[in-house]
Amino acid sequence: MSDPTQQATEVLNNMMQAGQAAFSQFMKSMGGQVPAMPDAAALGSLPPEAEKVVKLQQDFAARHTALWQAMLSRKPDEPAAPVVPGVEKDRRFSSPEWAESPYFDYLRQSYLLNAQFMQQMADMVPIADGRAKSRMQFMTRQYLDAMAPSNFAATNPEFIKTALETKGESITNGIRNLIADLEKGRISMTDENAFAVGENLAISAGAVVYENPLIQLIQYSPLTEKVGKTPLLIVPPCINKFYILDLQPANSFVRYMVEQGHTVFLTSWKNPGADEARLGWDEYLALGPIAALDVVRDITGVEKPNALGFCVGGTILTSALAVLKARGQDPVASLTLLTTLLDFSDSGEIGCLIDETAVATREAIIGKQGLLPGRELAQVFSSLRANDLIWQYVVGNYLKGRTPDAFDLLYWNADSTNLPGPFLAYYLRHMYLQNDLRVPGRLSMLDTKVDLTRVDVPTYFLSAREDHIVPWQTSYLGRKLIGGETTFVLAASGHIAGVINPASKNRRSYWVNEANVTTADEWVGGAAEQAGSWWPHYDQWLKKFSGETLAARGRLGNKRYVPIEPAPGRYVKERV
Repeated sequence: MSDPTQQATEVLNNMMQAGQAAFSQFMKSMGGQVPAMPDAAALGSLPPEAEKVVKLQQDFAARHTALWQAMLSRKPDEPAAPVVPGVEKDRRFSSPEWAESPYFDYLRQSYLLNAQFMQQMADMVPIADGRAKSRMQFMTRQYLDAMAPSNFAATNPEFIKTALETKGESITNGIRNLIADLEKGRISMTDENAFAVGENLAISAGAVVYENPLIQLIQYSPLTEKVGKTPLLIVPPCINKFYILDLQPANSFVRYMVEQGHTVFLTSWKNPGADEARLGWDEYLALGPIAALDVVRDITGVEKPNALGFCVGGTILTSALAVLKARGQDPVASLTLLTTLLDFSDSGEIGCLIDETAVATREAIIGKQGLLPGRELAQVFSSLRANDLIWQYVVGNYLKGRTPDAFDLLYWNADSTNLPGPFLAYYLRHMYLQNDLRVPGRLSMLDTKVDLTRVDVPTYFLSAREDHIVPWQTSYLGRKLIGGETTFVLAASGHIAGVINPASKNRRSYWVNEANVTTADEWVGGAAEQAGSWWPHYDQWLKKFSGETLAARGRLGNKRYVPIEPAPGRYVKERV
């Protein structure tokens, strides 16, 4: 192993040079020269923008000086005195080994100082294009996350300690884990041998009662003697497997809704292969929610079911309803949208990766026929939370030689799906890039101009406060696009954990506000926090549209739609 001090010095030098280069580039972009650090009296002669940067540079230098002096003056047995606030709370550097050594303590704090400086510099760069500015900030963060000293063997004291305690076995195991992951083409986040779809995941009882080349429709068996007359159709996202809504009995949203007396149907999207490579947005509407609604009506005899869409499933479902409304139909009694975008004006961190060049490239390569591999899609989503979904497993699996714990949600996260190129190209261009869906009549789907304001049904919006995929403030804008009365609820946590918050555990909280105000800021300013899961709140809302109670039917399907196979069906079991 090479000298750790030399490697650490190289890492620090690289980061310092990158910080100075960013500072120099910024000053040049304003038409000025890079000045020597002025004293306080000279600051008044600089433009206001340059003055802010110089002050930032001065503070950066002063904090590094203080950190260096603290390290030099620290006695061997003296506890660490952090110069960077919050360093002990950073999960990457919270182990005692980082604080016990003056060298490693300096290493982690100097990294955080450099990272803060570079992020502040990226924030200050005068770029008028908001999307380009966000992209630069995103890429800066990606670089900084990758350069953390915790990610490298020579600069991670936990690696050294573990290697010594195991007499090198952790290094051997780490290499073995790395080779196995290279063969799989992805980083292992959980013990994948601990789970199997249909055995201990997606085990809610039911049957596939209909299928076409794109979906299987599952009807779930009742768990109560009485059920509401009006059924609920759930349309999950097509960019991953439906069983995020039916993981295990204790955290299954599907099971919870069945237990509350709802007759639940769910669309299970096919994992596209070569035969589905030509499918576009229109096919996803026609073969997805439109076909499913017809079957649900036939089986239950109810003309207007309730419908729920999750993430892109909500965008697909709402688009389908707009098509049906334009055709003169009245398709559903109510609509529920979980973490769904209808207005894409601020699409969060995903928007940083989407521009005209990126979309045009996809259109040229797979826009008429072809597949976006599920592995690539999974890597994109992991990069949005690199510290949580990439680097902590690099450290745990490869540097420490550990095997990840069994975690059902992370097993689902790794069970990726492909996407047909025509569908993806349409979605990227007309939603993310051009934000066309919000404009009445701008888009034609299934040869029908769509207008979301014609979807005039009671609608329940659920967003998540820390959602990095569907910013809740942007999701809130959908209230003004839907024509019916709306209810908006804000859950704690992120895109998945905010939705999958089982009522049985009753953790976290959610916010409600009955006022239908114009802006998200106004809404949250008057919102009241409620302890626990939002699931019971939603159940009470949905029951208003569930009709009279009837005796539950023991038989699934009907004469026309005979059960094909038990839930969860074979479509969901197809792996990339």
